[in-house]
Amino acid sequence: MKIALDPYMFRALPLDEMVRTVAELGYEYIELSPRDDFMPFFLHPRADDERVAEFKRALRTHGVQLSSVLPLYKWSSPDETERQAAIRYWKRMIEITVELECPLMNSEFNGRPERAAESEAAFWRSMEELLPVFEREGIALNLEAHPDDFCEENTPAVDLVRAINKPWVNYLYCAPHTFHLSGPSQVGADIAAMMRYAGDKLKHVHIADSFNHKGSSGLRYILNPPGTPARIHQHLDIGQGEVDWDAFFGTLRELDFDGVATACVFAWEERARESSAFMLDRIRKELAA
Repeated sequence: MKIALDPYMFRALPLDEMVRTVAELGYEYIELSPRDDFMPFFLHPRADDERVAEFKRALRTHGVQLSSVLPLYKWSSPDETERQAAIRYWKRMIEITVELECPLMNSEFNGRPERAAESEAAFWRSMEELLPVFEREGIALNLEAHPDDFCEENTPAVDLVRAINKPWVNYLYCAPHTFHLSGPSQVGADIAAMMRYAGDKLKHVHIADSFNHKGSSGLRYILNPPGTPARIHQHLDIGQGEVDWDAFFGTLRELDFDGVATACVFAWEERARESSAFMLDRIRKELAA
């Protein structure tokens, strides 16, 4: 198993300093998420050969490896111009991932929930174009359902991953999305059932806590104006929210999970080191139990 850190809270640091910080915290793996000087959100990658080489040197110098690369592009956009741009960005980021000698990428479905059918159609067009590229380059892909994507719930997301019908395309369960993954009408969330449904396709987990936005009659968080379709969740330290961690880690052990477990807290940039160190300690203890 690989325990990785998503270093998003350290994205303002230069690459070498970011990698050094991750190593000092005790992590052996990084899940590279968007940062403006390398792989921005929804835009063409900024990394040239020199910057890629700089990042590789930093990884070697500080003894850290890449577990995965996490780009976010609009590959399921119903707007064909946006979708085609996303394909170009994906192809370039796959090239960079190969150069970084990383065997895995992960991402979200993207698209729009109010245009779900059109977004899914766009997603499949993108798969037709990109799956041969992933396969040729030997890069595996893990996909997650995300709030406000065309696919937001666990069961249909797992079914979509299975429908791709490639052994190297698998599912990522994101713990802070738990209360969205369970669907809009279910107040609680049966984490164990959702993870068991993924079964042998569960190869990746994101670990952070979140409040149940459906609790307290939908008033755990307060959004204005009332009835807004906005989605809300947070990525907190374990124990600061309402995710059932006994069920989460217990099911991982039951399934003999041996994929990538990424600590991905985003809420505490003012105590990023303390938060990241706490998460590593807790995850190690839980997965060793």
